[in-house]
Amino acid sequence: MNQTMNLGALVSESRNPDTMNLDEMSTLDLVTCFNREDRKVPEAIDKVLPQIAQAVDKAAASFKAGGRLIYLGAGTSGRLGVLDASECPPTFGVPHTMVIGLIAGGPGAMLKAVEGAEDNEALGVEDLKNLNLTAKDTVVGLAASGRTPYVIGALRYATQLGCSTVAISCNPDSPIAREAGIAISPVVGPEALTGSTRLKSGTAQKLVLNMISTGAMVKTGKVYQNLMVDVKATNIKLVDRACRIVVEATGAAREAAEQALSETEFEVKPAILMLLAGIDAQQAIARLTKHNGFLRAALAD
Repeated sequence: MNQTMNLGALVSESRNPDTMNLDEMSTLDLVTCFNREDRKVPEAIDKVLPQIAQAVDKAAASFKAGGRLIYLGAGTSGRLGVLDASECPPTFGVPHTMVIGLIAGGPGAMLKAVEGAEDNEALGVEDLKNLNLTAKDTVVGLAASGRTPYVIGALRYATQLGCSTVAISCNPDSPIAREAGIAISPVVGPEALTGSTRLKSGTAQKLVLNMISTGAMVKTGKVYQNLMVDVKATNIKLVDRACRIVVEATGAAREAAEQALSETEFEVKPAILMLLAGIDAQQAIARLTKHNGFLRAALAD
């Protein structure tokens, strides 16, 4: 099937009547115009929140089963998936193998376009096979156009394997939406710069990915209240953040927070539990293990 057929008929590829004279605008008018268009993005997201919630639950279920969340796409869409995946380990203290971003053409395509890679359905299948995909995994395919062959092939393979599948596109009733169990299709309208889907479409995809990964981490005990209690203190800034999180959660003095963290090898959750429950580090770690890492449940024990 020729996926480029009728590309011009897609919402994401059509011309925006409100931006026909970009090249004649003053700089302030230009950025004002971009900003006006960008405001349409959260409105489009609002209409697909039920589908995003379904995707969050599927990803959380995969995590609880020992599975993974796998993003894949080409170009901007692929880069956004890789970006979201790469930010999960430091934020939530998860291994790099838990949330994975695949981009058509491989890692080199993050920095330089790999021509033709997105047009090959078999490449999407091959990339998933190389990850030893199992039915426990959730696969999220991203394509602003909704018709990228690399993503279609991957979603089709993931469905055959029994994975939970999600399609994120900025065109209604897209081919990738028809390949996935859950279709998230925020329709943001024509881009300010015709066909440049790194603009509103890219912003919409970024917002959806933020919700899926963060929501799934909340659902699997990586968050207490609204605090990142599994943050990995891997540098001076993050050590300071870990300390501030313990202070926020417990009301303890900074010195007490620092002492507790030093006894837990800078693990935030057991440090909070130590201070609030009046127990030592070993007891805190054991109680968290008993409650699968959910701090609120451990505190209620």
